[in-house]
Amino acid sequence: MEDMQKRLADLPRLSKEVEKDSLKYFQRLKRRTPKTLDLTMRELHDEEFEKTDCLECANCCKTSSPIFTLKDIERISKHFKMKEIDFMNQFLERDGDDFYVLQTVPCHFLDENDNTCTIYDVRPKACAEYPHTNRRKFIQITDLTVKNTSICPAAFRIVENLKERLPLSGKNQTKFRSGS
Repeated sequence: MEDMQKRLADLPRLSKEVEKDSLKYFQRLKRRTPKTLDLTMRELHDEEFEKTDCLECANCCKTSSPIFTLKDIERISKHFKMKEIDFMNQFLERDGDDFYVLQTVPCHFLDENDNTCTIYDVRPKACAEYPHTNRRKFIQITDLTVKNTSICPAAFRIVENLKERLPLSGKNQTKFRSGS
């Protein structure tokens, strides 16, 4: 089995090397989106997460912040028996897009001894759904997915496997084998 630390060390370089190609691939895919795209993505997601243990990695928790919805804030503050405004003041800030995000990374709720989440049962929806590669209407979040390939080794492999499984005409056809 591949060493997670090596995968994480190589991930920024690998994702950067294929970023332009991935963006072009998704632009072409948007023009002619297969009806089976969501099903294919769910299959690729499930196959990858049979092999990937997020507790070995937790890179998303260590390097980025989820968006906290108002429902997330309500649920998590209730869990802590805090007023929502106090929770927001203590842990959150508004980002450039006016979303609520963590003030600091790594995530305050990450137990760095074993990579577990101390609020797992009430975690933000964005955390529960990360890396969003199995969601409906996947084609709407391809730019986010390309961004996530530099954070999540599983997302990187899912995208690369998609290019193989659904090769497009042109450059990608020669660059990626057709999927099995």
